[in-house]
Amino acid sequence: MLPLISAKPQHLSPPLSFHFPLFPSSPTSSLSFHPRLKNTLRLRIRSIDAAQPYDYESHLRTQHFKSQSLKIAILGFGNFGQFLAKTFSRQGHTLLAYSRTKYTDTAKSLGVTFYNNPDDLFESHPEVVILCTSILSTEKVLQTLPFQRLKRSTLFVDVLSVKEFAKTILLKYLPVEFDILCTHPMFGPESGKNSWDGLPFVYDKVRIGNEEDRISRVERFLDVFAKEGCRMVEMTCAEHDRHAAGSQFVTHTMGRVLERFGLESSPINTKGYDTLLDLVEVTAGDSFELYYGLFMYNKNAMEQLERLDMAFEAIKKELFGNLHHVYRKQLFGNADEGAEDRPKVQKLLHNGAPPSADAVKPETS
Repeated sequence: MLPLISAKPQHLSPPLSFHFPLFPSSPTSSLSFHPRLKNTLRLRIRSIDAAQPYDYESHLRTQHFKSQSLKIAILGFGNFGQFLAKTFSRQGHTLLAYSRTKYTDTAKSLGVTFYNNPDDLFESHPEVVILCTSILSTEKVLQTLPFQRLKRSTLFVDVLSVKEFAKTILLKYLPVEFDILCTHPMFGPESGKNSWDGLPFVYDKVRIGNEEDRISRVERFLDVFAKEGCRMVEMTCAEHDRHAAGSQFVTHTMGRVLERFGLESSPINTKGYDTLLDLVEVTAGDSFELYYGLFMYNKNAMEQLERLDMAFEAIKKELFGNLHHVYRKQLFGNADEGAEDRPKVQKLLHNGAPPSADAVKPETS
């Protein structure tokens, strides 16, 4: 009887196929059993490792996942930076962050490595740097960043609400070797807290290198938002500001006006009134600094503000005009009725001469 040699197989064949690879101590390539033991001998695999087949699909999936992930640095780790980090982290990207305010514990809970200064962060060589600073502070931040510590092919992304201003200062301060992608996720922690599905994401590829890996990197970054169901809109920075002044700035203005007006809920709210209350809630969550930035750094904002003022004045004139008609009717009763049907008496010309014969219309009784 051939003795059994205890050895761990290098590979496990598919189930129901009891063929084993060549054992180092065995002169043959397979095991043979005595005929009387063939129907009674049972083999039990006690090693978990030996029972696991080599999962090629899982290995390939892991490799693909790693190839699609990005090393992203977030400059400005306030509300919006943390809001983006949650989704980036969930998708498996490596995240770094820096902010003037220390968010070490918050960053740790989100799987983000927090740095106390930008020098150390940039020495980690992130592939993508996202500017999540306020509109008013962005230029000052750019002037202080140690660009020399980054790779020359680094991609810079901004998420400011005004795009022509962002494009101008990025082109002004960034080294010419850096790629620039101007973006505006047109949602925030309130409007996008449940889902990004269907929400607009505007972007403009301002300056992207011709190398395949740099083009691929931009697409992988944009794919972060596409995977979440965002409505991807590519347009120039100038187009964005023109549209945003008529939508975002007007929305923020009306929300703040209604907030100052003191809009409050009541027991008999209509759906339209609830919509106005929601508008006040959303805009009140944003700082006045953001609203001022929308006004200051979008050249179309002043025009929209003037149009709003003229529209309000026109509505007041229309209301007061109708009110004047009501007052006249109360004062003079029906005396004004039929006034439009009366014949018009031709007045003399300004120099006292009578009107020409063609100008005189005979009165009818």
